[in-house]
Amino acid sequence: MPPAVVGAYLHRIGAERPDRADAAALRTLQTRHLAAVPFENLSVHLREEVVLDERRLADKIVERGRGGFCYELNGAFAALLTSLGFTVAFHEARVLDGDGRPGIPYDHVVLRVDTVDGTGPWLADVGFGDHARFPLLLDGSGDQRDPGGLFRLIPGPADGELDLLRDGTPQFRLDTRPRALADFEAGCWYHRTSPGSHFTAGLVCSRFTADGRITLSGRRLVTTVRGERVERVLASDAEVLDAYRTHFGIALEEVPEAAVFTAGGTTTP
Repeated sequence: MPPAVVGAYLHRIGAERPDRADAAALRTLQTRHLAAVPFENLSVHLREEVVLDERRLADKIVERGRGGFCYELNGAFAALLTSLGFTVAFHEARVLDGDGRPGIPYDHVVLRVDTVDGTGPWLADVGFGDHARFPLLLDGSGDQRDPGGLFRLIPGPADGELDLLRDGTPQFRLDTRPRALADFEAGCWYHRTSPGSHFTAGLVCSRFTADGRITLSGRRLVTTVRGERVERVLASDAEVLDAYRTHFGIALEEVPEAAVFTAGGTTTP
């Protein structure tokens, strides 16, 4: 990533360039990223092309002031971390439902990050929505306390797999073999075109705040402050556009509407 882009990316997330690529710097970068760059699926419903190229992903976040979903956010974050001296690898993960059943292959992408202080390896993730605020120890066998809950990695059903639990509930199954970002193209295509994907079910734009989380789902604005949830429906287009701009830094000319996805992969307004 060119130095000018690195500087602009750091400015976007409100972070200084770290003196060294250590665990403390990684923790700061992840928390700043989560607070500044929203988890959003607007491109899915606006029918914008999603290309898993690190330069284009960073451009979306830095130049266009947007967010994205897991492939975009973690793809761009990996490029930033690599440029700052961290050693980064992509790993496949499959989201586990309430019954512990995994999603499609390449359902989610996470990052293994090695730091110069040798404290890791770390599991970094800025693309899973409401999740851990801090990086998690990837080889940690005990409970890891985080503002997002109590996390624990346990062996999965197959060799080389790890299941991540949050407060005892399965989150996703991680394959510890390294991948390339291009390996996730099929999963990305599925999630932005299939009626079976939760990303095609409706609009969402969400980010962490200093004391909670704020989410805009269509016209429904949900603010959570220290565990207290307040929800209201935005009545006018002007209110919706102002919410995108004020809470997420996204300037839109018109209110995005949820598209309808058919089994053939086409959409209609």
